[in-house]
Amino acid sequence: MANAIPSQSYVLVIGSAGIDSKGRAGGPLTLGTSTPGNVRVSVGGVARNVADNLTRLGEQAVLLSAIGQDGSGKRILNNAAEVGINTEFCIVSDTLHTSAYLALLDENGNLVMSVDDMRVMACITPKLIEDRRDLIKKARMVVIDSNLSQESINTVFRCARRYKVRVCADPTSTVLAPRLKPHLSRIYMITPNIAEAQVLSECTIKSEDDAITAARQLVARGVEIAMITLAEEGVVYATANASGHVPAMATELVDSTGASDALTATVVFALLNDIPIDEAVRLGVSAAALTLATDETVYPELSLDLLYDSLVI
Repeated sequence: MANAIPSQSYVLVIGSAGIDSKGRAGGPLTLGTSTPGNVRVSVGGVARNVADNLTRLGEQAVLLSAIGQDGSGKRILNNAAEVGINTEFCIVSDTLHTSAYLALLDENGNLVMSVDDMRVMACITPKLIEDRRDLIKKARMVVIDSNLSQESINTVFRCARRYKVRVCADPTSTVLAPRLKPHLSRIYMITPNIAEAQVLSECTIKSEDDAITAARQLVARGVEIAMITLAEEGVVYATANASGHVPAMATELVDSTGASDALTATVVFALLNDIPIDEAVRLGVSAAALTLATDETVYPELSLDLLYDSLVI
């Protein structure tokens, strides 16, 4: 694949790209048997979702991920081409298959459990990142998810520090979140949910006030912007100078998959365009609400104008 560094400004997004298979139950789930409902298959992956949202908002996104040489990988590349995501630096493995995510949702659209197969992410090695360090050097910002190995995450932060590039991080899961702990002092923005925030901050979160305390604790450990998602309670955030809570928008929950990725991407976009943090978070909550109300992993009609039209006041 071509590997010329883009001449225009861009956000580098490093992490997973895969295929999401989501089953939403039509009624109460019963263990040990099938439940009638709806099953949908779509492109996904945290990093791919973030890149997709950024692109729809008008930001050039370069995706550094790994896929298999299979139908799923081709589907991801074709979709990226349609959206406008730069995938020239993605690795195509001829031995490992494209990442897959299997989610089970209850009748209300809430995630019950999930299984992911991200073995192809082993192709994103520390050496690969070093070889593509100019991508980091020239990026406006780097966004990573924790599907990267610990060693690869270490390399990203080392390169970013060398070139003074800000890094935003999505902890991805409670199992993967600890990979970010050694780098809290180098993270520009982090976006955990409650469970992930408890792992990273070592705070117990049972209320909005607890969540703000945890966000402040992350800031005390060096994070510049800490946002904690509280599901139907919205988002809390903290910086060295401010903290706050933005309630969730009233919306019909169709599918929760991808909502946090929309939040992350929108806040990144807003900050890159000098939008104040309180307004940036409100725009992010609006993006998450739009995503929650569709069965798509990324809201297809996402735009800045649409976000302002539905902005949380």
